[in-house]
Amino acid sequence: MSIKRDQYWGARPKKTKWVAVPLVATVTARTSRTQSHGTVVVFQGPNGHPKIRIFDLGRKKAGVDEFPCTVHLISDEHEQISSEALEAARITANKYIVKVAGKDSFHMRVRVHPFHVTRMNKMLSCAGADRLQQGMRGAFGKPQGLVARVHIGQVLLSVRTKDNNKAVVIEALRRAKYKFPGRQKVLLSNKWGFTKLSREDYVVARQAGMLQPDGCYVKYLAEKGPLQAFFDRQERLAA
Repeated sequence: MSIKRDQYWGARPKKTKWVAVPLVATVTARTSRTQSHGTVVVFQGPNGHPKIRIFDLGRKKAGVDEFPCTVHLISDEHEQISSEALEAARITANKYIVKVAGKDSFHMRVRVHPFHVTRMNKMLSCAGADRLQQGMRGAFGKPQGLVARVHIGQVLLSVRTKDNNKAVVIEALRRAKYKFPGRQKVLLSNKWGFTKLSREDYVVARQAGMLQPDGCYVKYLAEKGPLQAFFDRQERLAA
């Protein structure tokens, strides 16, 4: 009498599929004892995520016509800004605008992202530490955090709002400046919202039917193209 394998040993477990999870390149591990950087494998570790996670806040879905006024916070240094500093500046500016003008009165965007990984060669600080450590031998450090590399004239924060909230936004970005090292400047833009058109050109082109709203931005409707599309646009303008 033969006994089936499943009856004797029990049913086989069902096969499960592997789920591929993308790794965050912030922590390194050596696969060889040589000093070559080519033998470093990157994997996910405790320092795998930046402090800042939110880059758009406020009334993000507001149309392009609702918030014409734009204010920028611009870097005046060649420097590295940590993700913790970006998060502190974002919280400071958001808290002030929400308190004074309201949570639906603006749309703020953080314009830089912390992609660069900084390393630190940790040294012992106890008594007699100089006898225990090797100084600069093998000084390739371990990941310490994430920073954003910025240049002079690069925009750090941008806020679009209504004209009556202009002073509130300027004060909010002035307070956010103190969360960054170095020097920054607050600039009142002459563009309409987050678009590339000046306020005068935007009004003229919008009335002429040459612009189509597209979220925070606009699409430029060129005069070239199918003749029927041109006639349809003229009918909409006449109506």
